[in-house]
Amino acid sequence: MTTRQKNILILSITGVIIILLLLLVIFSGRIPLNDENTTGNTPGNLNNGGYFCEADGRVYFANAYDQYALYSMNPDETDLKKLNDNSVSYINAGGDYLYYAMSTNSSGSGLGYVRQTSGIYRSKLNGSSALCLDRCHIVTMQLCGNYLYYEKYDNTDAVSLDKIKINKKEKQTLAAERINPNCYVNGIIYYNGTEEDHYLHVLDTATDTSQVLWEGDLWNPIYQDGYLYYMDVANHYRLCRYSLSDDVIEILTNDRIDLFNVYDNYIYYQVSSKDAPALKRMLIDGSSQETVCEGVFQNINVTSQYVYFNAFNEETPVYKTSTYGPVNVTTFDAGMQAALDNLD
Repeated sequence: MTTRQKNILILSITGVIIILLLLLVIFSGRIPLNDENTTGNTPGNLNNGGYFCEADGRVYFANAYDQYALYSMNPDETDLKKLNDNSVSYINAGGDYLYYAMSTNSSGSGLGYVRQTSGIYRSKLNGSSALCLDRCHIVTMQLCGNYLYYEKYDNTDAVSLDKIKINKKEKQTLAAERINPNCYVNGIIYYNGTEEDHYLHVLDTATDTSQVLWEGDLWNPIYQDGYLYYMDVANHYRLCRYSLSDDVIEILTNDRIDLFNVYDNYIYYQVSSKDAPALKRMLIDGSSQETVCEGVFQNINVTSQYVYFNAFNEETPVYKTSTYGPVNVTTFDAGMQAALDNLD
């Protein structure tokens, strides 16, 4: 082989290596797309802060015992792992990634406190490669297929509904008003009006256009199996459900409620009462009502095995009871122990 031939061979090999490296960089930076009907979390969990999210046999959660750092575990509370130090909420999972809101902490104390920057972040399921998609203050957000729809607020434009693609592209503001995107089903976001009415509106995510579906008077609608579960604004926020096919309203309880979560066959709800406040549960048709725990509670997050909640204005202890089994309220000791184990 002549010197010229050797030089050509070396240049060719070098060129191939450069092309392969460029292709590696390009494809390693690509985010695999989700199915269009992918949802990041249940609307009930997101309406309650989105502190727990179950996907593909793992529960991702914000550990209140560790300044809401991101953890994961099995649904039976085994194999707890701290994923990163971010203080998170509104956790969504889709494909190989987690999406969550991170809040700014100006000061803090307790296990694992760190200073953070507000915004929407994406990370791998193990918590690595965290990337900020939008620096903003989040009200709530939902993963809708390949886009994150989120309410955000600032001191200039107040609250708006924005969306951004999971690869950090196509960011845009859709509406300069409050639109809760948490209830996403088959390409449609169901939400209640806040500006001129409390009607049931739907937003078609294919076109990002909205229309009124039903002139009810509702708050925080949750869709499941043809029914819309909601708080009845005109009647002291009692809990009702509306059949979309039959155009029929059913009153599930006449108690005034503060918040609720629908999961499979159960509804967990907080009764607002001066004399007898309590966290209760019922079947989705309103039957078998029973008290879970007396008192005022918040952040009702449900997984396939446990319901988690905490007392109003008290971050810890975190309480739990079986999602389907008999009521037996205990504390989330596994979360506390995991926080202690990670205290370095």
